[in-house]
Amino acid sequence: MIFYFSATGNSKWAAQQLAAKTCDKVVSIADALQPDCAFHEYALKAGEKVGFVFPVHGWRVPSIVREFILHLRLTNYHESTYTYALSTCGDSAGETMKLFAEQLKAVHLHLNASYTIIMPESYIGLPFMYLDKEPREKEKIRNAAMRLEKFAEWISESRGGEHLDKGAFPRLYSGFLGGFFESHLITDKHFSVDKKKCVGCGKCEKLCPVGDIKCTDRKIPAWQHNGRCMTCYACLHHCPSNAISWGWFSRGKGQYVKKE
Repeated sequence: MIFYFSATGNSKWAAQQLAAKTCDKVVSIADALQPDCAFHEYALKAGEKVGFVFPVHGWRVPSIVREFILHLRLTNYHESTYTYALSTCGDSAGETMKLFAEQLKAVHLHLNASYTIIMPESYIGLPFMYLDKEPREKEKIRNAAMRLEKFAEWISESRGGEHLDKGAFPRLYSGFLGGFFESHLITDKHFSVDKKKCVGCGKCEKLCPVGDIKCTDRKIPAWQHNGRCMTCYACLHHCPSNAISWGWFSRGKGQYVKKE
C-alpha cells in the first residue's frame, strides 16, 4: 500500500509509477484526511509492503503528512513489515528522511528504506527561486523515471538503506533553514488573486488539500487564514488563468504541473 501527498503532481506521478511496477494500492493522503475522521484505518494483507511518497517542503516533511501519520492505524503491521518512503525534491532533501523516521517511530512504525528523486522545481516563493526551463524539466523527469525503475526493483526485493540526495549541508538545510521556512514562508497571508484574470472556476478551492480556500458568491477565491496552509502552491500552479500569486516573489515566474 502506498500513501502519497502531491500538490503539483510530482509525487503523485512517482507513487503511480511505483504502484504500476509493484502492483500496490495507491491512497491519497489529502483525500483520506477528512475532518470527521478521528483515525484512518487500513488493513494490510500478509506480506504487504507500506510506502509513503511526498514532496520535500522546506527540507522537511509536509505538515499534512505529519498529521496523517499521527492518525494512521495499520492492522496486521508487524516488525517484519517492509516500510519505505520516497520524497520528491527540486534539488536536495536535507535530513527530511531522518525527521520522517523519527515521526514514524513516535507512532510505533519503522522505516526500512528511504529514497529521493529529483523532479522539476515548483517552489517559487523566494526571489532567487525559479521554475526549471523546459530542457532541464524533461531531463529531470527522464532521470527520475530511471531511478524509479531501479527503486521499484529494490522495493520488490525489500532492500533496506538510504538512497538519498541530501545536498551539501543537510543539517543546515533541515535545521536552521527549515525552521526559517516553517516560521516565515508557510503562510497564506501573501496569496492574492487578480480579479480581472480570475474565471471563477473554483478549481483552487477543490484542489486545496487543507481546505484553506473558499470561493465567494462571485466565485473569487478567499484564503481562510486557518493556520493549515502549507504554501504547497497547488492553487497557484493549477489556476487555468494564472490569476493567483504569492506576494511579489512569484509574479511572472510561470506555473508548473506534472503532465500525465
